[in-house]
Amino acid sequence: MLKALLAALFSLSASATALAGTVRVEVRTPSGEPVANAVVTVSGPASSSLTPPRKLVIEQKNLQFYPFVLVAPRGASVAFPNLDQTRHHVYSFSAAGPFELKLYGSGETRSVRFDKVGTVAVGCNIHDQMSAFIRVTDAPWATVTDAAGVAIIPDVEPGQRIIEVWHPHQRGSQEATLERNVTVRDRAGITQSFELAIRKPLDIHSPY
Repeated sequence: MLKALLAALFSLSASATALAGTVRVEVRTPSGEPVANAVVTVSGPASSSLTPPRKLVIEQKNLQFYPFVLVAPRGASVAFPNLDQTRHHVYSFSAAGPFELKLYGSGETRSVRFDKVGTVAVGCNIHDQMSAFIRVTDAPWATVTDAAGVAIIPDVEPGQRIIEVWHPHQRGSQEATLERNVTVRDRAGITQSFELAIRKPLDIHSPY
């Protein structure tokens, strides 16, 4: 009986994966500019949770953090390597994940685990111009828009889904999101466009 149940569950999971589609999301300002670094999540019942890359990293390079925005599953750890020739003191006062990594030098790395959903604003106590954001989520699928304001999320299982869009420089509440109910029917996937008002310039620094 147990073997039959496990086989049935595996079959359902395999079927959902085989039918999974790609969700493509375009994010622009009201004037039509592409919005990079917007976090796009897709939620709803799923056979598995969001799997983080082998390593989640925010580098300290050229007196900046890279990437500027990182999305992380709840419970994941993020490494903060120092690639500068000066020391950094990395911290956050955010309720979703307060931490402090006291002064450490070039070539050293510190890591922090984030166990609460929400936004973690990261800074350096020595260099005020350094800032980054970690968006911790329970959504099964998530990514960040590229320079063209586009997010591509593959392997989204079919069903009723909620797409949410968030940006650290959006107008209004820091935790508010744009939300839309959609249906992913099959491997053909869907494309959705969102308009997001931004309160700061979009020329986010590049590490190179």
